[in-house]
Amino acid sequence: MTGAPAARGTGVPAVREARAAVVPGAGAPAARHTGPTLLALSVAGMVVSVQQTLVLPLLPQLMARFDAPITDVTWVFTASLLAGAVATPLLTRFGDMYGKKRMILLALVLLLAGSAVCAVSGTLPVLIAGRALQGVSVAMIPLAIGMIRDTFPPERVTTAIGIVSATMGVGGSAGMIVTGLIAARTPSHHPVFWIAAALAAAGLVLVAATARDVGVRAGGRPDLPGAALLACWLVCLLLAISQGNAWGWASAGVLGLFGAAAALCAVWVAVERRVRAPMVRLNLLVGARSLSANVVSALLGFSMFAAFTLIAGFVQARPEEVGYGLGGSVLDVGLYMLPSTVTMLVFSAMAGRIAARLGPAHTLAIGSAFAGLCYAWLAVSNTHVYDMLAFSAIQGIGFGIAYAALGTLAVRHVPMDQSGIASGINSLVRTTGGSVAGAVTASILAGRAAAGTGAPGLGAYELCFWIVSAGAALAALIAVAHALRHPG
Repeated sequence: MTGAPAARGTGVPAVREARAAVVPGAGAPAARHTGPTLLALSVAGMVVSVQQTLVLPLLPQLMARFDAPITDVTWVFTASLLAGAVATPLLTRFGDMYGKKRMILLALVLLLAGSAVCAVSGTLPVLIAGRALQGVSVAMIPLAIGMIRDTFPPERVTTAIGIVSATMGVGGSAGMIVTGLIAARTPSHHPVFWIAAALAAAGLVLVAATARDVGVRAGGRPDLPGAALLACWLVCLLLAISQGNAWGWASAGVLGLFGAAAALCAVWVAVERRVRAPMVRLNLLVGARSLSANVVSALLGFSMFAAFTLIAGFVQARPEEVGYGLGGSVLDVGLYMLPSTVTMLVFSAMAGRIAARLGPAHTLAIGSAFAGLCYAWLAVSNTHVYDMLAFSAIQGIGFGIAYAALGTLAVRHVPMDQSGIASGINSLVRTTGGSVAGAVTASILAGRAAAGTGAPGLGAYELCFWIVSAGAALAALIAVAHALRHPG
């Protein structure tokens, strides 16, 4: 699968292949010890998710605060995205090698440090640097999923992964609410990041005190050339996607970045196929059982990220000015997403029982179908408050079920000492899907302005809702095809 010569089938690689037969959760502590671990990972996951969304409503204020154009201020978000994309495969692989709890603690320490830097920042470059440190923490979610797979009894793995995955939605809504409450009272961005720092400190203490890491550790030396090449081509790819609208998709800068990403990726693949202990085993990306899980992850990332961008703009649009919207505030955006938070928590906890009856692939298909349904609802009916509340509740059902099943599907077929990197790769493609969502929706909204205004027209939003719904529906079809091809 990695292109290594057949003679290398003995020794350490052979031992690793033998580990593929290890039953998930084998050697896990008794059930009474897994509760505190799950609580710690859930709280830490929520804290990490808060930092991902709390900055989005601040962008207009930051433009005024630093007297900077939107192209400069968007780096507050882009820096976090790029740092997270690079850190996720690195930290998850190091988690497999040296212990997942250590890497989770490192991610939370960097989140705390980055939050403190942002909280004292007086210039835009310092704020961007702090956001880059914060971005590293997104590796915590796949590390947590890997730790659950290593630690929990098999019958509890899907439910536990679902609860931790649900914290992404909970934290996203909480970030919007916190920012909305503060933005209504002060133009300063400092209080938001002091709150993020306090949450990071609490999560760090909780994980250090209660989380247990009993998984298999691969050990060995890191694949430094592979890590460097992976980081370089990921930065080129995601930078091109995130800046395509600002720089122009046909600009020399964007085309050059795409070309560099393709060339560096080809070199990276060649290196990973030849080294004895690669940073990423390519079967985790495009193997028979991995490819469909990764494609679905990208499609669901596209759908979930679109919620953070499309819904915020739609809720805050004023009907008397543009003919649509709910005339809400930043705080209202978070409040409208509360039903999603509730249903996501409820149905993520139920996902384990559904998967036990139907299998994780069929369960993933059900969740993806609900995710598609919620956007189709908004595309058809979006003029009342109850439309947004119904969207939010259905979205929580879909993602609560889907992410629990997806986390299980991504790691169930890999050796125990590769569960972290397998989950990390799945998370990375989800981030890429989210980046594509931002570029696609921004292009559509920018290109279809309402008559007499500079704001996007209602038709632009409805087209985005249909596109996102189609992406989730495609994810459901791929999940069904996976179930038929790989039963059991």
